[in-house]
Amino acid sequence: MALFAALYGLVVYLFFLVTFTYAIGFIGNLPLLPKTIDSGAAAPLVETLVVNVALLGLFAVQHSVMARRGFKRWWTRVIPESIERSTFVLAATVVLALLLWQWRPIAEPVLWSVNDPVGRFVLQSVFWLGWGVLLVSTFLLNHFELFGLRQVWANLRGQALPEPAFHTPLFYRYVRHPLYLGFVLSFWATPHMTAGHLLFAVACTGYILIGIWFEERDLIAQFGQRYRVYREQVGMLVPKIGARRAKEPTQS
Repeated sequence: MALFAALYGLVVYLFFLVTFTYAIGFIGNLPLLPKTIDSGAAAPLVETLVVNVALLGLFAVQHSVMARRGFKRWWTRVIPESIERSTFVLAATVVLALLLWQWRPIAEPVLWSVNDPVGRFVLQSVFWLGWGVLLVSTFLLNHFELFGLRQVWANLRGQALPEPAFHTPLFYRYVRHPLYLGFVLSFWATPHMTAGHLLFAVACTGYILIGIWFEERDLIAQFGQRYRVYREQVGMLVPKIGARRAKEPTQS
């Protein structure tokens, strides 16, 4: 059973890796991809809005429900605790893949289109900077635990995972949620902002802000006063001007 769980966790991680890599190109409108946020078959506007909003809503609900501590306590009565995180990652990746597959582009109107080479370079640099900040942030937390591999590996070796520790490495000394900041930068930094891309960016940013509210409730329940003090010292997505750098050892 432990070996099956380890293989399950590995396959889920690889599935996530391929899907998420495609998602980066999808959002960035990278050439050679069969479909991106602004390309693909067009559909009537009403159908497009209904489908796109439903896809974004499904993604938000899946994340919000399965990420809550109460759901995890119930869910681990049904499945082994060692594969709880991998199952969350699998569900999230399936919903993301569905969104990438069924997304309908909305090419008009165009809110801005930057043709100046310097301006395009700056925006594209911010786009890649966002993904870089996000990737580094996953490793500052624990990349392999975040995506379920540490749990199944520990289970295979018959080891118990240590209790979560409160820490603020690198980016976390300046903003509480650099991982989410990376997403926001990448969603908005585009030289060609169509209505469809705007819908995606607004909806995802709104979900991130709502998700942070729920996540911080869980972090306060878990770490108590230590997290409250940290929240007062450090900005959510933007560094607080004049604030002291956090010394207290977080999760995302």
